[in-house]
Amino acid sequence: MKRLLPALLCLTVFASPLPAQDAQAPQANAAAEAMDWPRAQGLLRRERSGEKLSPEDQAYLDRAKQMRRAGAGAAGRTGSQRKAPETLTPITDLGKDERHEGEAGGLYGGGLNQPPPEHAKVARERLAGMQPLGPDGKPAADGRIVLVSLSMSNATQEFSTFKRDADASPMKSPRVVIVDCAQGGQAMAEWAPPEARSWTEALRRIEAAGVTPLQVQAAWVKLANKGPAGTLQEHGRKLEADTLALLQNAKTKFPNLRVAYLGSRTYGGYATGNLNPEPYAYESAFPARWLIQRQIKRDPELAESKTPLLLWGPYLWAEGTKGRKIDGLVWEREDFVGDGVHPSASGREKVSKLLLGFFSKDPLAAPWFAK
Repeated sequence: MKRLLPALLCLTVFASPLPAQDAQAPQANAAAEAMDWPRAQGLLRRERSGEKLSPEDQAYLDRAKQMRRAGAGAAGRTGSQRKAPETLTPITDLGKDERHEGEAGGLYGGGLNQPPPEHAKVARERLAGMQPLGPDGKPAADGRIVLVSLSMSNATQEFSTFKRDADASPMKSPRVVIVDCAQGGQAMAEWAPPEARSWTEALRRIEAAGVTPLQVQAAWVKLANKGPAGTLQEHGRKLEADTLALLQNAKTKFPNLRVAYLGSRTYGGYATGNLNPEPYAYESAFPARWLIQRQIKRDPELAESKTPLLLWGPYLWAEGTKGRKIDGLVWEREDFVGDGVHPSASGREKVSKLLLGFFSKDPLAAPWFAK
């Protein structure tokens, strides 16, 4: 029972069920393919809020809990991870008529790498009201706009380098305060419970920076979970659900949070272990897109009152030294440390450059970030 407590406490972060390659649990695998993890997570939130679920919904949630417990130790086994295909096309280069696991190209889908017109219009309207806030969250001439990062080890290494470079850059407005709240070992699943220690540490860092949670208006969220396994639908839907929980928590803890810029992982083809190899690093882009598309379609779980506006930040993935068409970005082996996953100094600098270029020039970021 003690060994199951962490899994039970983190049921907002439903783990991937036993993958199809695990011959010991074929029945669980078949059931897993039909489990809608975002729905299960929504039911759990309703149950925790004290709402009495219908018999059908309660049965569905109980089944999800059982699968979560059964699969708690399965995700991340090397043998359960798929092998990457011989080549992967950056989602920015993947055309609308091309497919990866049934998913079309373009950051926003349909071959689009920019927000569709209606979403761009909504974004401009919401971000037009972004202005410096005082410690009490009210507009102030001497106030600040706080940009935070919420993610895991790669992100804190990259974002802390970005903070250093941005703070020294003439491109950043002096009214913008950057606070690195990403933390080692704290992937999306670890941020999903609202009482998680990652949130306590994030709030501590914000206070240490001399600002308050009420001044936080923008976030960079890099999507990743540890040891993903199974199909895109299996690990991707879990990552989607965990990220949604993070975003809803962030909106609660930072009431003035207006926008979250989503990002996926860098290249994982050099990985020496099962922390996040290919094709999982590549596929972390699709849950980001799914969430944005759900918001565009006005999913109530992603309403303005529950989550910030969702947009893509800089896309970080390229297929090793093959690069990508959009800007020629390549990832070389020396851009990573020994495990092939975490960035070296050169890898951090590459992400920092992408972040600084994005926030300084993107039409939906530069108006509040740039000097």
